[in-house]
Amino acid sequence: MLKEPHKKYRPFEAINLPDRQWPNRRIERAPIWCSVDLRDGNQALAVPMSVSEKLRMFELLVEVGFKEIEVGFPSASQVEFDFMRKLIEEDRIPDDVTIQVLVQARDHLIDRTFEALAGVKNAILHLYNSVSPAQRRITFNLSKEEVKAIAINGAERVKGWLPRMAGSSIRVQYSPESFSSTEMEYALEVCEAVCDVIAPTVERPIILNLPGTVEVATPNVHADQIEWFCRNFSRREAAIISLHTHNDRGTGVAATELGLLAGAERVEGTLFGNGERTGNLDIVTVALNLYSQGVDPALDLGDIARVREVYEQSTRMEVHPRHPYGGDLVFTAFSGSHQDAIKKGFDLREKSDDPDSMIWDVPYLTIDPHDIGRDYEAIIRINSQSGKGGVAHVLTRDFGFKLPKPMHPEVGKAVNRVADERGVELTGQEIYDLFSEEFVNRTDPLRLVSHEITRSGSQDAPYQFSGIVCENGQDVALKGVGNGPINAFVHAMEKQGWKNFHLQDYEQHAIGQGSATSSAAYILIERRDGERFYGCGFDTNIEEAGLLALLSAVNRSRSVA
Repeated sequence: MLKEPHKKYRPFEAINLPDRQWPNRRIERAPIWCSVDLRDGNQALAVPMSVSEKLRMFELLVEVGFKEIEVGFPSASQVEFDFMRKLIEEDRIPDDVTIQVLVQARDHLIDRTFEALAGVKNAILHLYNSVSPAQRRITFNLSKEEVKAIAINGAERVKGWLPRMAGSSIRVQYSPESFSSTEMEYALEVCEAVCDVIAPTVERPIILNLPGTVEVATPNVHADQIEWFCRNFSRREAAIISLHTHNDRGTGVAATELGLLAGAERVEGTLFGNGERTGNLDIVTVALNLYSQGVDPALDLGDIARVREVYEQSTRMEVHPRHPYGGDLVFTAFSGSHQDAIKKGFDLREKSDDPDSMIWDVPYLTIDPHDIGRDYEAIIRINSQSGKGGVAHVLTRDFGFKLPKPMHPEVGKAVNRVADERGVELTGQEIYDLFSEEFVNRTDPLRLVSHEITRSGSQDAPYQFSGIVCENGQDVALKGVGNGPINAFVHAMEKQGWKNFHLQDYEQHAIGQGSATSSAAYILIERRDGERFYGCGFDTNIEEAGLLALLSAVNRSRSVA
């Protein structure tokens, strides 16, 4: 093995574009989208889609809003040819949708492709041949002139067919395959030669697709390539510049976004990035990235779960849990600090009179999950890394307990300790069970057996508590007075010698509505040694809930030395 194996590689040569303009631009509108799921995506599958799966995918793409869809390579196989004919003969292509078919610049393949297009209303004939130095030298062993001649001959063959396609509107697209690794001057030369044949006009532009067939450099280099081409192409007004990036370096999305800044107007890609090697461009991510910047993506991704379902069933591929926007975990926070910030963001919106009119500004969430059919149920999940805010959010969201802010750390610590011991994520029910066991209606060693609150007639202590409390199996009668029911209960405990604490805080709220309303009360006590303990009481009676909360806090304080 080489001692320094990296030295067999060389850096990609930069583009000479010192006055580049793309870094100062913003993407202000959606590009023309073209899905290549049924062609580029399909050929990358271990088990290609069946006809029924292709039809279902095609219908999904139409539903999402794609107006250009590459449906196949009809000259490559009978299956591809038959699928093309099925779409046309069964009138499955909406009038506002243009189908696209791919073909190499070879005469017999072009002829076969036009046969497949017979009777189509609107189509794009996508002609291509590879032009990179490696392809010229290794694959074809041809000179630059010979490779350019392949493109020219293909364009002439296509142009000869166009008048014969009566009743069909067929546009031409040309791709210099491996544009990303081709000398810019030569890629431009080939595209100019193809346009000399096709003779595009402003009214009838050609689509020049400049594919990043293989990612060979950083996205800024790709942007320089696109801007350089747009500046130097002689028929810029008669051409739509299209991008087709792959993801070999993991930067397909970035390369596309920078390519749009550099002047491209059209994007080819697939749902969730399925494609050869590391995949095609993920159109879902780019579209929703635009959405997050206030730009209408011109695609309907409001039910991303259904889009994902059809995609996974048709391709037998799985969307990664961390995949942007569509993954199971992308709207989930395990980190305690993240959970707390997200909760505060939601709380602020809920306090608004018109939250829908507010600019979205929730920490850690780039878009509102509801906008793409996701919900908030999975945003906060609890494991040993979770914090006080996350636990409190789950208890509020799922069970209605609105814990006082100072109580969050105590509850979070108790729940996280168990999560750490178990080494697993805790469900909402498990969190509730732990909270209940530790904080709610504690009955050991003190349990309220019965009680009565009456008015004492005293102005200073108008309430009187009379009741029985069981201590370690022994019933004890208590009496006390105070300025409220809880204060009277505290006085009764003090007379019994059970008070080694000071009452610090009390809060209560209703849970539920109508006849099903219950009450939750929270009491904080401070032991004489300075230790603080919260207790929670839960009952249909608010007065009873307060007494139970006090006992819960006292019982918790007795359980800790």
